[in-house]
Amino acid sequence: MKIAFFTETFLPKVDGIVTRLTKTVEHLVAAGDQVVIFCPEGAPESYRGAQVVGVPAMPLPLYPELKLALPRPAVSEALESFAPDLVHVVNPAVLGLGGIWLAKTRDIPLVASYHTHLPKYLEHYGMGMLEPLLWELLKAAHNQARLNLCTSSAMVEELSEKGIQSTALWQRGVDTDLFRPELRSPAMRLRLLDGRSDTGQLLLYIGRLSAEKQIERIKPVLEALPDARLALVGDGPYRSQLERIFAGTPTSFVGYLAGEELASAYASGDAFLFPSSTETLGLVLLEAMAAGCPVVGANRGGIPDIVTDGENGCLYEPEGADGGAASLTAAVQRLLGDASRLEQLRRNARQEAERWGWAGATAQLRAYYRQVLGHPQLQLVV
Repeated sequence: MKIAFFTETFLPKVDGIVTRLTKTVEHLVAAGDQVVIFCPEGAPESYRGAQVVGVPAMPLPLYPELKLALPRPAVSEALESFAPDLVHVVNPAVLGLGGIWLAKTRDIPLVASYHTHLPKYLEHYGMGMLEPLLWELLKAAHNQARLNLCTSSAMVEELSEKGIQSTALWQRGVDTDLFRPELRSPAMRLRLLDGRSDTGQLLLYIGRLSAEKQIERIKPVLEALPDARLALVGDGPYRSQLERIFAGTPTSFVGYLAGEELASAYASGDAFLFPSSTETLGLVLLEAMAAGCPVVGANRGGIPDIVTDGENGCLYEPEGADGGAASLTAAVQRLLGDASRLEQLRRNARQEAERWGWAGATAQLRAYYRQVLGHPQLQLVV
């Protein structure tokens, strides 16, 4: 198959969408497919055998890490030259809308995938009143596709309820060769602790430092557990606010890590905290579980698809007058309170992650592609 991806985010940016896309591309190329990726400029000209077409872009004012690339004639020319069998638009926004238009005007079968729960992000940027309008725009865009893929069963259900048609589940994936418990390291713990004493309660957050991740919810946990230490790995537009919020607490801002350093950070923590209640999947949770780090996540969105409370991690309820602070604190106390139970959670987390390799996720995607190519009026709901 010849597949053209349109994505609003790609390398050198690193996030869950980019991770899924790069791993997918690797396995598609390995299976013999030809791939081209249209993305904001700044990416390499090729990636693991796939052609990459960079499109001039400008930073999004509210979120400078995200660049908006406007489609232009060169994109149309490159698409015609490649002559794809299928177009896959990832999180359509601006460049993705161009991909939708190009696919529709050229009668190329179109698949779209939904990765970022943008309507729920709006309230964290003071624009909650725009949520109904955004849903209408998303519905108009996604309903151009023959198939709309979601990364969790909760998102399949929600998008269907909002009127988005032909939804199906694109299974999760994680690199269990990179993220593994054996990379637990005293040296990495020292780095994460940043000079603080090791009390055996090293809490981790790894991911973007942005408002919608609700990282400030961890502060009451530190106040309730005086022996807890927190390491925030990553960067983003909310970092300066978080530095003010966590001032005076045993919190270290580690910055970006990648590769085995990142995997070692996951493996070296005592608990991974992911307070966000807006996640379509939460890939970092799977990475933490693969590394044998027990997780605490919100009982919302795609997270319950990954975490079974009390078996391979703990869930907390994010609602309430305190923003879920008491529930999150209680979940962390449950997780850390029993050493033997903690070790069992580590083992169970790793076993769960081992079920979800990228090869299987991409094989499922290729099967969806073949269905779309064989059934122009496909109406698939999973």
